[in-house]
Amino acid sequence: MHFQHADDIWRDFPELSAVALFIDGVRSDVSVEGEIRRLQAIANERLGTGSESELPEIQAWRRTFAKMGLKPTQYRSASEALLRRFRKEGGLPAIHPLIDLCNAASLAFAIPIAVFDLSRIADFLQVRRALGDEAYLTFSEPGEVIFADGEGRAHARRWTNRQSGHSAIRPQTTRALIVAEALHETARDDVERLTIVLSEAIAAAWDVRPSMAVLDRSSPRFDFTI
Repeated sequence: MHFQHADDIWRDFPELSAVALFIDGVRSDVSVEGEIRRLQAIANERLGTGSESELPEIQAWRRTFAKMGLKPTQYRSASEALLRRFRKEGGLPAIHPLIDLCNAASLAFAIPIAVFDLSRIADFLQVRRALGDEAYLTFSEPGEVIFADGEGRAHARRWTNRQSGHSAIRPQTTRALIVAEALHETARDDVERLTIVLSEAIAAAWDVRPSMAVLDRSSPRFDFTI
């Protein structure tokens, strides 16, 4: 199996930096509370008395959404939506240890992180522009950026706006793909730091070391065996 961005995504968004991690051995009976508290404290410090919209990571995604013809305040990146909820409510609901960990990392780094149950992905996963005939619970619009698999199923719409419930992490999930993407000025350094944080937290909680790759235009594909 592999994950990659289509060539035209790198062409149209050359500032993109991305990382992908594959974890085999996911369980739901672990605790990541300590790491979540640490990451949420970082998010609180970064937010201070301001708004998530002021963060350079969020501003970069807003510019990207506008470039795709989407109104940034109507369609928010996943990281902005999480930060917005976290700022208003003071926390996030617990869903699954892996999701909770990745959500906390997304808060701390203000970078959208998608997590997919690989048992629900067919053949491969690619970030590409939609043809318009993909299956996504409802539909996808031709030309919008989506995560799509080998059977033409869209697992995320409007790039980092909305993930499909089809491949969401479940209590029975054992293998997962984690994808983080950023477009701000220090994106490359930040996604690499994010990779280290997630890798160490996963190793501590699940006692497995994920395989991973930092992706760019010259090395856009991550191959892994499930």
